[in-house]
Formats: sequence, C-alpha cells, structure tokens
Amino acid sequence: MAERSDGPFWRVKSLEAMSPAEWESLCDGCGRCCLLKLEDDDTGEIHHTDVGCTLLDTHACRCRDYRNRAKRVPDCVRLTPEAVRTIPWLPPTCAYRLVREGRDLPAWHPLKTGRRASVHEAGISVRGRVAGNEEEFAEDELVERIVGWPGESG
Repeated sequence: MAERSDGPFWRVKSLEAMSPAEWESLCDGCGRCCLLKLEDDDTGEIHHTDVGCTLLDTHACRCRDYRNRAKRVPDCVRLTPEAVRTIPWLPPTCAYRLVREGRDLPAWHPLKTGRRASVHEAGISVRGRVAGNEEEFAEDELVERIVGWPGESG
C-alpha cells in the first residue's frame, strides 16, 4: 500500500509504517483471536472453538496479562505485519486483516466510534459467547466446542 497523507492512519499507512500506538489501537477488542483453534491433521483446516485462552477475560474480551502473555502462554501468537499476512484464521472483521487487504474499518470499530464498547454493542465480540477458559475443558472435549461464528463477519 502506498503511503498517503490524507485520511485516518489505517487508510494511509501500511501495517509496517504504523507506530506501536497505532498498531495496538487497531485491535477492536473482540477477543476472537484469543479463542482456541483446532487444526484438522488430515486437511489442515482450522476450526474455531468457543473456548478462551487461559488469560482471556471473557467479559472485557481482553488479555488479563497482555504484557507477559508470551511467557505465560508459550503458544500465544504475537501479531506482526508478517503474521497478519500468513495467519489464515484471523476473523473477517479483524482490523489488521482489513488493512492488509486495503479495506476500511467497519462502522462499529472503536477507532471510528471513539468507544471501546461499540464492538460489544455490534455483537462482534466474544462477550457472552465463550463456554469457558481452556483449563475448564479436557483436550478431548475441545472437538465438541467447535463453532462457526468466530469466522463470520458478524
């Protein structure tokens, strides 16, 4: 994406050109990326579950220990511009994905509304839709927790 000077930063900057504050503000706080995913060994297909990471605050839809998440959850994925280009399971509403694709943010995004609650009000977040955190389920129970809505637009 060519750099322009007119418009909001997410429309004029590439992911690589964003400041750390701009990068972090792109996250709408939906919590969908913090749900456990299962990969089919035969097909490679990714299946979302309604089970949250151990650090997911299911009401706030935010990490309870964002600063130390990688130490506490070794398989936590850190989003970077490169990761955004290669991760196939980012939700279709994910601002990082939308910017990568050259698309605008949805009207409910907190950067557009000026309110963090707008992602919940729009029904995009995981609030009220998470069965529990991963420590509440045995590994063999996760297959029963596969859901389609995290991969949908809203």
